[in-house]
Amino acid sequence: PSGPTDTHPQHCSPRAQRAPQQRDTADLKHGLTEIIDYWVKKVGESPEKEGGGRAVRGAHAKTFGVVRAEVEILSEVPAAYAQGIYAKPGRHDALIRFSSSSNHLGPDAQLGPVVGFAMKMFDVAGTKLVDDEPDATTFDLVLKNSPTFIANTAKHYLFIEDIGDRVGDYLARGRTGFHQLLADYLTGKGTLEQSGWAWEELFAFVKTAAETQVRNPLQGTYWTMASVRHGDHLAKVRVAAVAESAANVIHRRLDLGNGPDVFGPALVDELRARAFDFDLQVQLCTDLKAMPVNDTTVEWPEKLSPFVTVGRVHLPRQDITTANPEQADALAFNQWRVTSEHRPLGEIMDVRRVYSESARIRREINNQPQREPVSADEVLSLPGRE
Repeated sequence: PSGPTDTHPQHCSPRAQRAPQQRDTADLKHGLTEIIDYWVKKVGESPEKEGGGRAVRGAHAKTFGVVRAEVEILSEVPAAYAQGIYAKPGRHDALIRFSSSSNHLGPDAQLGPVVGFAMKMFDVAGTKLVDDEPDATTFDLVLKNSPTFIANTAKHYLFIEDIGDRVGDYLARGRTGFHQLLADYLTGKGTLEQSGWAWEELFAFVKTAAETQVRNPLQGTYWTMASVRHGDHLAKVRVAAVAESAANVIHRRLDLGNGPDVFGPALVDELRARAFDFDLQVQLCTDLKAMPVNDTTVEWPEKLSPFVTVGRVHLPRQDITTANPEQADALAFNQWRVTSEHRPLGEIMDVRRVYSESARIRREINNQPQREPVSADEVLSLPGRE
């Protein structure tokens, strides 16, 4: 591990962030109700609208692959970083779901280059913060290949989700449609006063669209985007492909125009050929103004606080086509399936509690069990690893 030592005097504490975290609780409660209604309706309509006859996730609808992994929590990590589950060196079996961030199914070229990396670790002790299964022994990290999110408030989240759901309709109208998309994004589809226009969200959207490149998923870096508690500190978490692993990929360049499915077949080829590794890293907050909790459109500067490696995520060589399709589809990932030492922070993380309701509706429609798996072997057909 590299970076500041555990005696660094300026790490932000969970107590320090309480004041800037507060916003109008009535507006947040109303916004959450609207968002839950929106997601329930969307997931309920998805069997017909997505054309597959099955309910799909309200976000990250298309799976590229479900991968067996092992997470090693490292020893000799500086104390400020060895917090919560990272304080005890050891190994955990895990599953990783690579997915498109789009809320639709379809060709990869249409869905775009933003990729999700959702990881479920097994045999993690402690009460979890999800309401439905507090005694589950799983622990989730829900990451994406972008360091920032594209909404800061529940109010903005709702209209941005709706615009994102209709991106194809906007772009089908060419330049005129694209201009309308930007105008609707900025003004909340005409609902916002000019003083409250979503400038930060629009800039984050444009930056993400401009900077997110089509990459082999095994060469990427994936962030929490929003902040989380890290024991006595505030943090963001990411996984980053180890340079040596990334250099060994077969598919160095992906062309999404080569067919409807590009990311998934590339994952199959890579993991049949060799193992891959990611570093599990933590960035601690050192300045609440430069590294805000609520403004998820702001990237925390690494010059103020570098990411420090606390673990290694190992993906063994494997055939990911052997996963049980029904069990893999039933997996649910939630930012709140963590212990209190890693509590999600800020308004957008509160908004993302709706993942539980989305998973419940989806599983109900698909006649899937409403529970967490107890092991990777329960989901995958072949338990062996190399």
